[in-house]
Amino acid sequence: MVIILTFLGAICFFISVMLINQRTLRLTLEIITGVIFVLSTTLMTLNYSHHFGMEQVTTTKVQRIYSASNSPMPLALYQPVGKNGQDDVYIYNTKVKQKTPNHTQANEFTTSKIKWVNNANPQMVTKETRWQYKNDFYKMLYAWSGMDGTLVKRTNTLEYPRTYVKITTKQADKLGKFAHSTTGKQAQAQAQQQGQAFVTSKVQAAMQKNPTMTAEQIQTVSKQAEEEFQSQAVKQMLQQLK
Repeated sequence: MVIILTFLGAICFFISVMLINQRTLRLTLEIITGVIFVLSTTLMTLNYSHHFGMEQVTTTKVQRIYSASNSPMPLALYQPVGKNGQDDVYIYNTKVKQKTPNHTQANEFTTSKIKWVNNANPQMVTKETRWQYKNDFYKMLYAWSGMDGTLVKRTNTLEYPRTYVKITTKQADKLGKFAHSTTGKQAQAQAQQQGQAFVTSKVQAAMQKNPTMTAEQIQTVSKQAEEEFQSQAVKQMLQQLK
């Protein structure tokens, strides 16, 4: 509405000055339209410069994510940006399998980071703070201004289980090439046997502590043990590929 008032005030003021000859009527209209133009312009300026009529609202979104490595290995991929690590872009999937991975935003309003947690599954917690109008009156007053929902700041926290390994996209490419090589295939075959023994020992140890474990609990322990072994294997391979 304030945008319309600004244009109408300017047009009517021009008409009053240029087309109305009767002095008293002209002065009256000049004052009225001039006040409308100045007041609406002031309101518009205050909205753009000081967010008049607005308030900051923060929302939180939690989303299940998956490794974008397209492999069973527990990998947290990222693309280094800059030198201090604050602008790094993290790459992830929102589905178990997808062709094009998602990534965190790279702009001045966004901060992304990894947090290691004890959760079984990785997830991303996104907190966004945006400008919103305080009530319907201000929303109507500043309709079409484009200010509603303006982003103030965004924080992406990618929460990964401690068994995951943080690696760059270049390191992931090296791992992929190594896995398809003859040496890599031999190493994988050997690791598979060692991994089965590792998982079995972990499950047996857990059952000794809790003989009444359910099938679901056993499966959880088995999955955690498998990821732990894969994490160790990835770290060893990265050391070899340096």
